[in-house]
Amino acid sequence: MKNVNMVAASAYDPSPLQDFCVAPTDSSTGVNVNGKFCKDPSLVKSDDFFYKGLKFPGDTNNPLGALVSPGFVSEFPALNTLGISMVRIDYAPRVGVNPPHVHPRASELLLVLEGTLYVGFVSSNPNNTLYSKILSKGEMFLFPIGMIHFQRNIGSTPAVAIAALSSQNPGVITIANTIFGAKSTIFDANTFCGEDTVIDPDLLAISFHLKPDDVKILQTKTWFDNVNFDA
Repeated sequence: MKNVNMVAASAYDPSPLQDFCVAPTDSSTGVNVNGKFCKDPSLVKSDDFFYKGLKFPGDTNNPLGALVSPGFVSEFPALNTLGISMVRIDYAPRVGVNPPHVHPRASELLLVLEGTLYVGFVSSNPNNTLYSKILSKGEMFLFPIGMIHFQRNIGSTPAVAIAALSSQNPGVITIANTIFGAKSTIFDANTFCGEDTVIDPDLLAISFHLKPDDVKILQTKTWFDNVNFDA
């Protein structure tokens, strides 16, 4: 029997940094995973480690009254391989909501800079326990990786928070947008799902204890994405 040498490798961000990774049959169609290509160190400048994208207030004049300004690796390339990122969240008075969502690849530590926020997360099945708190300026709250969490400005003045996340690309799954706004964009001959095919309304009606017609109404709505990836 031949000897087999095994080598273990570790990284600052060992979790997958994309939603899926289908192996290509043609190597020319492949892309890199778990990070971006590295810049030649001889070409790196001080400005590469500087990012001012969280300096500016987000426009909260939108259906949710809140806007998330991301500082992920796509916006701040120096984060590549370092397993960390940051966002700024601006909330309009009273109505500003960062709706229930999940970061599939990161835990989050939220710090309130201005205002008063009601925040919380829900643990996984079977307990589904709600952990919530009202935060004031200078106070923090932790959202563990993969937990559904949320924030709302309950104060009469604008609120601002900064959140640190334990991945350069934490991912964002907004629950309402995902469930009621999902559409198939590629035709599948096996399931007969084609472009603009939604999740079966009867399935969602049973799952959420709703009437099918109510689900169909929700599926026709435009679900606003409050993460400003165009910043």
